[in-house]
Amino acid sequence: MTIDARRRRVVLALGAALPLAAMGAPCETAPAWADQLRRELDEMASHLTRTLQPWPVPPRVFVPESYGLAKDALATAAIQRAVDACASAGGGTVRLAGGDYVSGTIDLRSGVMLEIAAGSRLLASTNLADYPTRHARRSTVMDSNMGMHQSLIFAEGCERVGLCGKGTIDGRGTPDNFPGEETTGATPGRPFLIRMLDCRHVVIRDLRMRDSPCWMQNYLNCEDLIVDGIHVENQANHNNDGLDIDGCRRVIVRNTFINAEDDGLCFKGASQRNGEQILVENCEFYSSCNALKFGTDSQGDFRNVLVRHVVLGGPAATMRAAKRRKADGGISWESVDGGTVERILVHDVQIVRSESPLFLILSDRGRVRPGQSKPPAGRLRHIVYDRITGDDNGMRGSFFTAIPERPIENVLLRDVALTMAPAPGPAPDAAAVPDGRGLYPDPHMFAPVMPASGLWARNVRNLTLQRVRFTTTGQDARPALIAPAACRLG
Repeated sequence: MTIDARRRRVVLALGAALPLAAMGAPCETAPAWADQLRRELDEMASHLTRTLQPWPVPPRVFVPESYGLAKDALATAAIQRAVDACASAGGGTVRLAGGDYVSGTIDLRSGVMLEIAAGSRLLASTNLADYPTRHARRSTVMDSNMGMHQSLIFAEGCERVGLCGKGTIDGRGTPDNFPGEETTGATPGRPFLIRMLDCRHVVIRDLRMRDSPCWMQNYLNCEDLIVDGIHVENQANHNNDGLDIDGCRRVIVRNTFINAEDDGLCFKGASQRNGEQILVENCEFYSSCNALKFGTDSQGDFRNVLVRHVVLGGPAATMRAAKRRKADGGISWESVDGGTVERILVHDVQIVRSESPLFLILSDRGRVRPGQSKPPAGRLRHIVYDRITGDDNGMRGSFFTAIPERPIENVLLRDVALTMAPAPGPAPDAAAVPDGRGLYPDPHMFAPVMPASGLWARNVRNLTLQRVRFTTTGQDARPALIAPAACRLG
């Protein structure tokens, strides 16, 4: 099914009003802040759509065949010479249109659009020696804590740069080619496919990408970033994220399909820069970890984000899956390293095959670069879920949790209908569920099942539910909803 067809299905499925989740004082209208947020983010999306356009690529075309490409030889040097010549001429397109090109690290330059044409493939070398280290000029948590210094395509400090085409970038990143353990830290020996740092006017469109040895792509502290029409299959190795956007401003992600072993679309704050003015629309994100996420690195702030007309969750039976077919989290917004996460609206979204369709956490892990002081806990506030539906989900349940001294603030669920699998046995003791201090903040770190089958909320201030329904496909001893006494129901 196409992305547009799935989007129409999502909208139609959410057309009818939904019954109440629980009895309570009626709440006929949404909080004023939520309606104001909707107006402001709609205007932001309109402004981004009008003004954030692909940069004009000069009509010059360069091909590696003109720069010493030898048949059946490693193409790295010839492609790099074409890139350098293109940049020196004032920019243009470097086109790979001659079939398969096997390459190690390529350094993109300002003004260069690298095109992999239809019927052609850029194949990552399987020799780790072909990926020399690229240490960032401005060190971030990604460098000091994660040790990620190798990639197939690298750009730093560039303006007007990108990749396009109807061809394929294949990382050939299977464990046979790039062995390594799954980790939340450094991943030596497993390069990224694409890494762009401190760049402006970045365009990634139309390509197919598959099988990175590690993360597929990472855009860190970039401005004016467009990701449009890409198809990502990253189910070949550990830590196979689909798309990581870290501390970027003015961003559009649209018409994109991702199936990832690790996080699908993951926003981060490890750059210690703010991520803001972000529009995500008409996409599909599937993951065995978190389908759509901010975190776990949340050192920078994340705000003014609109997500609409998206299908997300775990990979279906017809898709590749290196692990489980249930996503750990559907939509996961996490602040554990001092950042403020606020002003986020998600509407017209379908969540399928997820153990915890909705997950919010505010805690105080405080991961920073060596020598930096641990920051105080951040903020998580002004979060809206509007017209959310989903089925074939797991049994853990959605949950919102914060440390008592820093509650989550101002959350609205409106027109939400989620169906979960039933959990066997009695409801767990809520007091036994940890508050996340010091934990890696993924949903599975807390408990196999939550005290409520639909939504369990702890330390949340100003939580409003309107026309919300949580159901299970069989008998479940847990209540559907456990929320603070001040929760407004309607």
